[in-house]
Amino acid sequence: MIKMETRKPRTIKGFLQKEAVCGYIFSSPFIIGFFAFTIIPMLYSLYISFCSFRISSAPVWIGWGNYIRMFTEDPRFIKSVTVTLYYVLISVPLKICFALVVAFMVTRRTRLASFYRSLYYLPSLIGGSIAVSLVWKELFAVNGVVNKFLALLGRSEPIEWLGHPSYAIWVLVLLTAWQFGSSMLIFAAGLKQIPESYYEAAQIDGASSLQQFFYITLPCLSPVIFFNLVMQTINGFMNFTQAFVITKGGPMDSTLFYALYLYYSAFNYFEMGYASAMAWVLLIMVAVVTALIFKSSGRWVFYEAKGGN
Repeated sequence: MIKMETRKPRTIKGFLQKEAVCGYIFSSPFIIGFFAFTIIPMLYSLYISFCSFRISSAPVWIGWGNYIRMFTEDPRFIKSVTVTLYYVLISVPLKICFALVVAFMVTRRTRLASFYRSLYYLPSLIGGSIAVSLVWKELFAVNGVVNKFLALLGRSEPIEWLGHPSYAIWVLVLLTAWQFGSSMLIFAAGLKQIPESYYEAAQIDGASSLQQFFYITLPCLSPVIFFNLVMQTINGFMNFTQAFVITKGGPMDSTLFYALYLYYSAFNYFEMGYASAMAWVLLIMVAVVTALIFKSSGRWVFYEAKGGN
């Protein structure tokens, strides 16, 4: 007699387990890379932040020594924090305002609207590169285009934009504001999501263009403003390339951004432990500032699904 082979029915639990194994297999490159290049280096940097560590010698545990030195014995650290906060407070609102104004312009119904968006986005695509920073440096040199233009307007003596402590920071602020393309595209997308019926109802009620902007556009656009504010603030704290290429942190440390001083501590002075401590302090600073922005959002961000604030 031939015995019929019977297969056990697949259970839902077994199916889900097989699906989970397949999911882990396909996601394993990301998981391995995340642990190998993010988690493990972060934990190691946290460890050496409590050590006196130069590349040529082994780490020596010193406890809170790097952090105490940072806040009590290093005036350049305090200077870098002050310069970075000043830069963020000036450049971020300026960049957001430029982006919002240009977004209004490019959202008008014209045949060249797509071309204008691409044209304004281009500086953000290449603005952080070494090449553009070098071009910006030449523009504001003593014999650069900016001084030549001012000479045509009647100024006799050129301005040392990169050699004066009061002017150098503004050169970097202008370069940052010029890179408003990504924020502009986000604003343009947000403006298109505002229903036209809001403006039609406001016009019927006799509201002026300025009133429509403050009572319709800004409230409806506040979630987009909030997103751009958070992202640009984080980017402002991490700014490095522009100051490194254009000013090297000078003159008189007037453009010594936090990230730039961190780089100098690690790769110029070879104080890896001190640089790691600075990196963790930067992480805490950014987290605190971001948390404050999120905390304040309940007072000025309008969410239609929640009925607004």
